[in-house]
Amino acid sequence: QVQLQESGPDLVEPSQTLSLTCTVSGGSITTGYYFWSWIRQAPGKELEWMGAIASSGNTVYSPYLKNRASISRDTFKNQFTLQLNSVTPEDTAVYYCAGDRRYGSNWVTGRRGSWGRGTQVTVSS
Repeated sequence: QVQLQESGPDLVEPSQTLSLTCTVSGGSITTGYYFWSWIRQAPGKELEWMGAIASSGNTVYSPYLKNRASISRDTFKNQFTLQLNSVTPEDTAVYYCAGDRRYGSNWVTGRRGSWGRGTQVTVSS
């Protein structure tokens, strides 16, 4: 059973960079045909898929983030990380990491695969 745990700051100032880490246990992020995604849910809004890193190391992003997001990984620690640049209060949300054989805006609505519990991030000065 794969388990995921998000970690990072609770509060980020506008214009700064948000950095979140997902630690995966019970499975390797480098094996299998798997995608490791970041997803968020802002207050009153639906789940938004942000991007993913494949077990191969390739990355794919939502075009709606306008190149502000970057996903990387540490294979030794079995972790993958999200960096979101130039944050604004609109980036305030609960952020989730997840792993599954699929990814994307259609996939996220079904909430399939393994998900972390989520972490609240507030963007405010």
